[in-house]
Amino acid sequence: MAQVLEFKLPDLGEGLTEAEIVRWLVAVGDVVAIDQPVVEVETAKAMVEVPCPYGGVVTARFGEEGTELPVGAPLITVAVGSPDQVGTAAETEAEGSGNVLVGYGTQAPARRRRRVSAQLTVANGTAPAAPAPAPAPAPAPAPVSIAPEPPAHQGPVPVISPLVRKLARDNGVDLHTLRGTGPDGLILRADVEAALRVEATAAGEATAPSETPAPTSTARPEGTRIPLKGLRGAVAEKLSRSRREIPDATCWVDADATELLRARAAMNAAGGPKISLVALLARVCAAALARFPELNSYVDTEAREIVQLPCVHLGFAAQTERGLVVPVVRDAHTRDAESLTAEFARLTEAARAGRLTPGELTGGTFTLNNYGVFGVDGSTPIINHPEAAMLGVGRIVPKPWVHEGELAVRQVVQLSLTFDHRVCDGGTAGGFLRYVADCVEQPAVLLRTV
Repeated sequence: MAQVLEFKLPDLGEGLTEAEIVRWLVAVGDVVAIDQPVVEVETAKAMVEVPCPYGGVVTARFGEEGTELPVGAPLITVAVGSPDQVGTAAETEAEGSGNVLVGYGTQAPARRRRRVSAQLTVANGTAPAAPAPAPAPAPAPAPVSIAPEPPAHQGPVPVISPLVRKLARDNGVDLHTLRGTGPDGLILRADVEAALRVEATAAGEATAPSETPAPTSTARPEGTRIPLKGLRGAVAEKLSRSRREIPDATCWVDADATELLRARAAMNAAGGPKISLVALLARVCAAALARFPELNSYVDTEAREIVQLPCVHLGFAAQTERGLVVPVVRDAHTRDAESLTAEFARLTEAARAGRLTPGELTGGTFTLNNYGVFGVDGSTPIINHPEAAMLGVGRIVPKPWVHEGELAVRQVVQLSLTFDHRVCDGGTAGGFLRYVADCVEQPAVLLRTV
């Protein structure tokens, strides 16, 4: 007698409520071990391989590649303890999984796992038949309905995703009138979209006899629609929130970076690991934030307080095939140039490979944005909410410059600072930016802060 256990999409941490199936790593009929990755999913923050806490034979998979599932939706079912296998489902759970994601794992409370008993026969290497659940589940939820009477839900609405709630709220859909098609009646995004289509169709039929078609010349042309989800959707929401909540301002200055480049060349000529330019700029940022801690802070809007932070967790913008991400270098203020260079390289490689963890993409206190790599001189970037400031660095190019009273060709860079005007005034922001420019022009200034 085999026990069939259902493994659901676990909580992946950092408030993530859904994930998209990128690639299945197992097929129905495959034998899996405890903690073996079974599916690769993409969240709004990173690519994650999800390990299964059960060992046995895969009897079902839920969702095709490209499907978006909410946290708590079934992923696979695994038959444990068939006549040809050693152990039982209880022994599998007792053994415990060593690979625990947030909120799940064989060490989690038993109530987080729903068992379904079934008969399973494994013979001659053939794939097992689909399990017959016992006891019988409740009847499947009815199709989406927007009829006002009777309401589908009298109590709390079964919705996990805040994105689904927002979609319904923005379009005036009463979630109490919907019947979800997800597990246990869970209302999915598709249910809300279906309700909107029904409403649109009904409105069109009601007004069609008296409507006059709009001239085709003024109709909006139909273009290619690209879903605003995953990483791009998360970035869009964060940038929109920053613009809504933060009264930002930008100041900028040109600086002669000739001496900074010479200092870096001298450091790299001395042997040992090479030092990157962004690592030197990170050292400058850390020193400047020590002098102007107002910019290493955030605004607690509920408490109406400015919170100055003791540590500098430096985010840096990295462009990848999946879009723009901002990995975070922890405790940047305690690192030397060599350590910063190595950490920037590690995080950049992980970002391009899609291996960044949610923890490596959150918790930043200040962001360094080197947009000079795109061949541009200046920018007014949007602050990475909830941080208070971002330093932008343009390309370094030879320009005519007055040096020691004479006109010369020097390596010039434009520096810009976008800051939250709630945490400081222009005098503080200007002082920060001027100090950064002084360090770029005369790297020896840093020696007074080391």
